This record gives sequence, C-alpha cells and structure tokens, in this order.
Amino acid sequence: MAELTDFEQQRDRLWAVAYRITGSVADADDAVQETWLRWQALPVDEVADPRAYLTTVISRICYDLLGSARVRREAYIGPWLPEPVVATAGPEDRVTLDESVGLALLTVLERLTPAERTAFILHDVFSVPFPEIAEVVGRSPESVRQLASRARKRVREEAPRRSVDRGEHRRAVDAFLQAVLGGDMEGLLEILDPEVVWRSDGGGKVAAARVPVLGNEKVARFAQGLARGFDPATMVVHRCAVNDAPGLVIADRTAGQAVVFAFSVHQGLITEIDVVINPDKLRHLDLPNL
Repeated sequence: MAELTDFEQQRDRLWAVAYRITGSVADADDAVQETWLRWQALPVDEVADPRAYLTTVISRICYDLLGSARVRREAYIGPWLPEPVVATAGPEDRVTLDESVGLALLTVLERLTPAERTAFILHDVFSVPFPEIAEVVGRSPESVRQLASRARKRVREEAPRRSVDRGEHRRAVDAFLQAVLGGDMEGLLEILDPEVVWRSDGGGKVAAARVPVLGNEKVARFAQGLARGFDPATMVVHRCAVNDAPGLVIADRTAGQAVVFAFSVHQGLITEIDVVINPDKLRHLDLPNL
C-alpha cells in the first residue's frame, strides 16, 4: 500500500485543484476520496513522484466529472454559481486576494469546454507541464498548449474588473452591508458601480432572479428586498471570507435559511455580486459555528 504521509502532504493541493476544476465542494471532496482509494491500492514505492501522479489522477477524475456536470447545468433553473467556500476569517497575513478561486472567475470558467478549463487551471494556476496535462485530457502536448491559450484569452476578455487589494475589497463590502441594513438607498448607489451585475443562484429551490440583474438602481432594490426577507429578530450577519475574499453570510438559524454574498470590487466600487441561495449548495456550511 502506498504511503499515507505522501498523500496527506498533497491533500490540500489536491482539493484545491479539484475545486477549481469542478466548482463544487461536494465533487472536490468526492474526487479527493476517490484519489485516496486509488493511491491506497498502489504497491509501496511504485510511484517515483507522488505529487505529479496524484495531480494527474485527481485531474482526470474531475475532467470526467465535468462532462456530466455540463449536462446537468444546461437544465439548471436560473444562473449556476459555484458552491462557495466560506471561512470565519480570511488569511489576514496576506494583503492580496487569490484571483483563481474567486466566485466570479469560476463562473467565467463555466463557459469554457472541459478540456479548456482543465488545461487552464492545471497550467496557469498550478504550473503543471503540458505533457502531464495531455495525459489527463487525452490530447497531444501541443493541443493542450492551444487549449490553455484559448482559455487564457477568454478569461482575460471576460473576467471581472477586480481589485486584488484585500483592504479595498473589505471597505466596499462593509459599506454595502451598512447601507443595506440601514435602508440607505443613496449609500448603496454610492458603493455600487453604475454597471454592477447581480447574479443569484436559487436553483429553483428558493425565489431568486433567473437572469442577471444589471445596473446600480436595480441591484440596490434587489439587495434591499432580499434583506427584508429576513426576520431582524432572528437574522445573523457574518463577515466571512468567501472564496478567499471578504464577503457576507446572512443566516436565520431558526428558519434554517442562509444567503452567501461574494463580491468583485474595482476602484473602490462593487462591480459584481454573486449571491448563492440554493440550500443544496450551502449544506456544507457549518452555520452554527460561523
């Protein structure tokens, strides 16, 4: 049986690869477990480079998952957003954000083919060489190079305007929260970019806009309407790290309801708000301990 310590040293990285490829916490967890089972079945010392081998295995698992996921998402009700990763505190020792895990960028990656997405994530985010990626997607190294190039071009064109400064991002989120809770329409309009985009993922399970909402006035009204749907007596607001950036979770523990907000901020203004309301995508959150 292959060494447990070799696998545990790579576990966090493997999960990070899986989540970026699939956009799903549940699928990433399952992919790590399946990778462990395959690793456990190997004879000791059969693999010369555990890091490269495990990366190839989990990437192939996730690449296969993407095919069936695309079919499910084509029939999805309303915008499909990735499952958010929420932490009670962000890595405050860093001053910049990890763009590769931002909810808005992961949403852009949904528009790529499975092969393009896999090639882009592995090469541009995790520096995996093209020959190793070729083993994952079943293409030649040169074909994989072209896949990554096409994906990179599309990401550059469609990725949101987004500051990577954590302090700037946090100040905008705090101003948004203060304005929403205070019913301050003027304050909301001041912090929202005139062309701000609001995407909400209810998955047909709860009420949510089924198309993106555009413009600061419409978005401000949606934000205030959503906040009014919670009972102030039982509502709890958490400032959390959502996909490595300052975000918000509004929860009602009595009703078992929660909403996760992820933001894109550019030049001090909020340019995109991704709102996950679908309870199926929030089951992994430990709401009582946020």
